[in-house]
Amino acid sequence: MDIQKKVQSLVEKYNTCCPFELAAAMGINVQYEQLGNIYGYYNKVFRIPIIHINESIGEKKQLFTCTHELGHAVYHPDHNTSFLKKHTLFSTDKIEIIANQFALELLSLKEGMQNLTIDEVVQLYGFPKQLVLQKSLGKIF
Repeated sequence: MDIQKKVQSLVEKYNTCCPFELAAAMGINVQYEQLGNIYGYYNKVFRIPIIHINESIGEKKQLFTCTHELGHAVYHPDHNTSFLKKHTLFSTDKIEIIANQFALELLSLKEGMQNLTIDEVVQLYGFPKQLVLQKSLGKIF
């Protein structure tokens, strides 16, 4: 599975690296809701794919959440993903790792994160620090 190639393919196909625009182009509804401590989740209701985002979290974390959940829609379209909870985003569960890798790859293109420190990426977006460290060392993708 080459996540970097998949992201590049989607960006080229839909001519955008914005996760909200990609979701719309792919027919995925994005809804903002009060979700308490949950960042968001992805599911399908009557075959309609939906990304649910907590309206109470900051803009950068909403961006991350949309991108992460878009990763689920791309790689696990028929799974209802477990909720993303504050401070517990890094999971050893393979589907969560794939969604996080997808999010990091797409947001690297969109946000130009190359100029940010690892700690800034973790703080601003809510990425798991271990994942950002692996990316910076070239150990993923």
